[in-house]
Amino acid sequence: MSRCFLAAAVCAAALAATKEPAPKLTYTKDVAAILNKRCVECHRPGEAAPMAFQNYKQVRPWAKAIREKMVTRTMPVWLADPSHGEFRNDRRLPQSEIDTVMAWVDSGAPEGDPKHLPPPPQFLDGWNIGKPDMVFELPQEVDVPATGVVPYQYYRVPTNFTEDRWIQAAEIRPGNRSVVHHVIVFLNEPTPAAGTPAPTVRDALLVGWAPGEQAKMLEPGTAKLIKAGTTLRFQMHYTPNGKAAKDRSYVGLIFAKEPVKHRALTGNAMNMALKIPPGDPNYEVKSTWVAKEDARIFGFMPHMHLRGKDFTYTAVYPDGRSEIVLKVPKYDFNWQLAYNLKEPLLMPKGSRLECVAHFDNSPNNKYNPDPAKEVKWGDQTWEEMMIGWFEYTYDSLIMVTQAKND
Repeated sequence: MSRCFLAAAVCAAALAATKEPAPKLTYTKDVAAILNKRCVECHRPGEAAPMAFQNYKQVRPWAKAIREKMVTRTMPVWLADPSHGEFRNDRRLPQSEIDTVMAWVDSGAPEGDPKHLPPPPQFLDGWNIGKPDMVFELPQEVDVPATGVVPYQYYRVPTNFTEDRWIQAAEIRPGNRSVVHHVIVFLNEPTPAAGTPAPTVRDALLVGWAPGEQAKMLEPGTAKLIKAGTTLRFQMHYTPNGKAAKDRSYVGLIFAKEPVKHRALTGNAMNMALKIPPGDPNYEVKSTWVAKEDARIFGFMPHMHLRGKDFTYTAVYPDGRSEIVLKVPKYDFNWQLAYNLKEPLLMPKGSRLECVAHFDNSPNNKYNPDPAKEVKWGDQTWEEMMIGWFEYTYDSLIMVTQAKND
């Protein structure tokens, strides 16, 4: 062995001995901020998640489970194919955050110095939109039986608005999550007086709630219109769980505080004629919506039931060009997610929004209620739906309206 080689080896050994070890990752300094940003919105009392992640004592027993869910990208839930579209509410974790949590758990998930804790996120108990300007609840408690099938229930709640109101945010809160499957609040506008022209645009849907669905929070300058005299119509879907229960769900509204330039509308491309054959593992259903004038789409929400397999939205333009704007390759009925575009999608007059969905009615679908039956459209979860919901504005409805702020 040469003297030069020996000298180099000694030098390298000396450097290795003096090199400081990598700093140890801790909950307080490295992990709490990630969980606060990505998880606590749902993982706190009163929300959908079954456990809270607001402090080390709550998080530590779940450390290995958190690691597994993040590494497999099971949580936070995000079902869109990243190859198509960019979304401002994208829940996917960057790899750097996954690596941090993984290394922390692998090192024993230490707590660290409490002085390093970041400020906790601020939430108003019971709301994700902040304090509502107005809250409307069901007119009375609803008795939900312990067993059986409960048909959709409908309840009307007057707004008593004497003037048009613009809604910046809306959030439904189920009164009893254990029996509330979903809630949709529709707008029943007053019947025009005799001789008054019928409105050219009607928008029947205000906001919905189902597991995984986030509150509606619109971008500044865009708002939903509730006309004077409108009545809210609650559609309630209850699922008995073996124990008699009561529910009184409610919806909170935040009014626009600045001039409104774009009226937000909700549309859909649906196909109610579906007939899924028994045992079919890949039954295809299509639906289409055509833009009657220049429109801008800013959000999507596909909806199917337990046999739903995948869902794709494709924009087809008047010049023949087409592009996939949302693809959900593994649809999950338990997570009714909305996908809000970073930039609105311009749909010139005559453009088509084409939706294609596939259903698995085979025994291989572990959620399939009965693969031996033909399946048709229906309200209940063992029936099926195919709806391509979307949020949009019309260029013709661009306006500058001074929002009311009571």
